[in-house]
Amino acid sequence: MNSHGTALITGASSGIGAIYAERLAKRGYDLILVARREDQLKEVSRAISSETGRSVKIIAADLTNAADLARVEQVLRTDLGITALVNNAGSAMGGTLADADPERLEWLIRLNVLAPTRLAAAAMSQFVARGSGTLINISSATALMPERINGVYSGTKAYLLNLTLRLRKEVADRAIQIQVVLPGAVRTAIWEKAGTDIATLPPEILMDADAMVDAALVGLDTGEVVTIPSLPDLADWDAYEAARRKLVPNLSRSSPAPRYDMDVASGPRK
Repeated sequence: MNSHGTALITGASSGIGAIYAERLAKRGYDLILVARREDQLKEVSRAISSETGRSVKIIAADLTNAADLARVEQVLRTDLGITALVNNAGSAMGGTLADADPERLEWLIRLNVLAPTRLAAAAMSQFVARGSGTLINISSATALMPERINGVYSGTKAYLLNLTLRLRKEVADRAIQIQVVLPGAVRTAIWEKAGTDIATLPPEILMDADAMVDAALVGLDTGEVVTIPSLPDLADWDAYEAARRKLVPNLSRSSPAPRYDMDVASGPRK
């Protein structure tokens, strides 16, 4: 059977990760599936192997655990057959920073920021050496609307957006495809884990996970670096990016802007 190599997918035991696994297997990828629940990984693995005939290996690992994370990193650095990484594992949280459990905050940052960063670095070291590969980071539309949800969660997703945009620049001269996906609300178990009853959300903002992944893969096929499956008009993102880029030349200058010209001791000048 024709093969595109092996795709390693995190958070692959259910939801978006499991759908990516099934879709990529049908595209001709062998798979390495990573998640905490070994029983669920085995179930997903058996189903995909039976349906597609692809090789599917599993790694039961908690990516917030340093030793487990290091095991997955080592696979990415040493398995020369890996041609794609889908950084999908992540979690959400609600509430305010003042009321948050500090241990939960650290856990979320480890899973949403530290783990995908280290895995991306491991994969990119191999992709750069080879001159090809595919990295997909699953972020969230909340990266663009921090006022709407917990700032730590949205901040972790904004981090993945920034990381991806910089990585795209770093490998612009190589045949390495970099994509970040910013889904809106998707029907997955993440809502329950974050303490939100999905039934309380307006149905018009909820997208099925299958539709989201299929849209994201079309974005990958068409060469998008940033894919927002819900966004009707790509020109809106282009305008957002153009406005951001317009700021860049003035974000670091030798003197403060005139509006800050005042006598600090006595207050604003008349």
